[in-house]
Amino acid sequence: MTPSTPGPDRPRAPGPPEPLGPDSLTWRWFGDWRGLLLAPWAGSMQNMHPGLGAGVAEHSRFFEERWERLFRSLYPIGGVVYDGPLAARTAREVRGYHAAIGGTDARGRPYHALDPDTFYWAHATFFMLTVHIAERFDGGLTEAQRRTLFDEHVRWYALYGLSMRPVPGSWEEFQAYWDHMCADVLEDNRPTRDVLDMRRIARPPLLRRLPAPLWAVLRVPLVRSTLWLTVGLYPQTVRDRLGLRWTPRDERLLRLVGGLIHHAWRYVPERHRFHPRARAGWDRERGR
Repeated sequence: MTPSTPGPDRPRAPGPPEPLGPDSLTWRWFGDWRGLLLAPWAGSMQNMHPGLGAGVAEHSRFFEERWERLFRSLYPIGGVVYDGPLAARTAREVRGYHAAIGGTDARGRPYHALDPDTFYWAHATFFMLTVHIAERFDGGLTEAQRRTLFDEHVRWYALYGLSMRPVPGSWEEFQAYWDHMCADVLEDNRPTRDVLDMRRIARPPLLRRLPAPLWAVLRVPLVRSTLWLTVGLYPQTVRDRLGLRWTPRDERLLRLVGGLIHHAWRYVPERHRFHPRARAGWDRERGR
């Protein structure tokens, strides 16, 4: 089976899908606040998928309220990872949010948010976001850890109750799938460009008390550095598709920045490293 050829449904383990727990690597990294640095990367990679891009273009108000929509999406998706015995219920809720999103795009192609290929692509970007957090900002991963994260992302996806057909059978097959999607399926479209256009982005909630004139000054370098990071995390095929440049010097600088973030993060108290849904999961497991 080639990466572009649909296969039969991946066999499910007997019984209901087992949620991830605190012994998983996904718990260690997915809910990490450093993931916010990758939000434009994840959003643009998702929107480059024809079906996802069409759904955002026709059904989403994301660009009118970026921060609000980001955190409203992050919270329930985080629950599918961190809600423990309630994770399957949270997954059904997330699936339900997408039930009415469908239609025909401007090129006459039908789409639906719960199409397994479309839904799995969004999930795959969350998996790769987790990989990038660990690889770029937390000292790196061993090959065994990559395989473990892959297996965990399959368990996590199974909670949604959708067809397992699009899910690659191994870490190696996933890499082929990812390369195929980036080279042959993703496209340059308006929703992707809108994610990358942050010239008028509002103050994040953490800086809501910052005077507007000061934010107008700070926004320029912050947006520039965020876009630079986003471009650095794209596969080269995606950079080529979007007409973006990345040099060996950029790559060396990104590695340096990632190392600095990794070392600085050690001084952040552990409980404050995670967004609220993840923190609640850790607190529950530790009896707080």
